[in-house]
Amino acid sequence: MTRIDIAKATPDVYKALNAASMKSREAWEAAGLTAEEVELAKVRVSQINGCVACLGVHVPALREAGMDQRHIDVLPAWRDAGSPFTPKQRAILELAEALTTLERPEALDAVIAAALEYFTPEQVSALEWSIILIGAYNRISIASGHRLR
Repeated sequence: MTRIDIAKATPDVYKALNAASMKSREAWEAAGLTAEEVELAKVRVSQINGCVACLGVHVPALREAGMDQRHIDVLPAWRDAGSPFTPKQRAILELAEALTTLERPEALDAVIAAALEYFTPEQVSALEWSIILIGAYNRISIASGHRLR
């Protein structure tokens, strides 16, 4: 494989992303989100993007944050899984998918409105930052050829 580990090749840029990630964590904690809620979004985004390195970090983190293994097992098919996921978790998953695929940007307003039924605007904003940033990490890991730890 001839990929360049861009995190190592340009460490100042990667450090800036890590600083943004820390600020994002401060924001979701201050907004009252749980680690389980944020990790759920990160795992779903990483599944969509096919980032094995990020899944290797965030699936265990989701489990440690309290999500039942059965829920994690069916996460790729969450829409068809029936009732394992609460309406609040479904809102997180909808938001994660909408911001990751951007297949239907016109539907984003409805997805955000649905999320606002369960979360404050500050919480939705913090979730969006977490989703956007894990998407960036996914792309860095994939571009760099990062492997499962």
